[in-house]
Amino acid sequence: MHRPRLAAWLVLVTTIAVLQYASRIAGGEPDRDVLYLYSTAIGGAVIYAVMLLIILAIAGFDRDRLALHRPRSWPRTLGLSAALFISMFVAIALLEQILHGGEEQGLTPNGWQPDHAGAYAANFVVIALVAPIVEELTFRGLGFSLLERYGRWFAIVAIGVVFAAQHGLIQGFLELALFGSALAWLRARTRSVYPGMLLHSLFNSIALVAAVVSH
Repeated sequence: MHRPRLAAWLVLVTTIAVLQYASRIAGGEPDRDVLYLYSTAIGGAVIYAVMLLIILAIAGFDRDRLALHRPRSWPRTLGLSAALFISMFVAIALLEQILHGGEEQGLTPNGWQPDHAGAYAANFVVIALVAPIVEELTFRGLGFSLLERYGRWFAIVAIGVVFAAQHGLIQGFLELALFGSALAWLRARTRSVYPGMLLHSLFNSIALVAAVVSH
């Protein structure tokens, strides 16, 4: 059943990547205030719910394929996660000065709008909680399990590239690929998807807070 599962996963992630790039090309400049809309949160939640159901079905609801088990040592895992977080934070911050991937993504609002705080909070939940769970299960969970048999480092790099493609960015591709590969490395070292979920959620949370604090 490995090849059919791998084929189904590849079809899913390729379809998402194509739709993301097509949408960005057709849509032009993104709306800077998109996170102040409830419709953005609702649409995102629906898409992630559908994506999660598909991933669970492809995985056969198998916990091992999804890496849904605790790391053998949480202290060691937290140490690795902290070191990785600092390294990635510095690396991405430096790359951002050159590539401006954050600006290309267009999720940074023009300023804080208190009247739309509720909508921003709803989007915060989707981006900082729902997205990390679903994306980690998709890429570092099922995706890594399916690709690891072709070589651990191949899986780490490939997952980073595929993860970056899901966002439909060109300038920010390298930053996302690096981040995706780093999380795949953490998944390989811990044999669990949970550390990546926590780190992914932390990165997204910091980005969302910084987006309104810095304006």
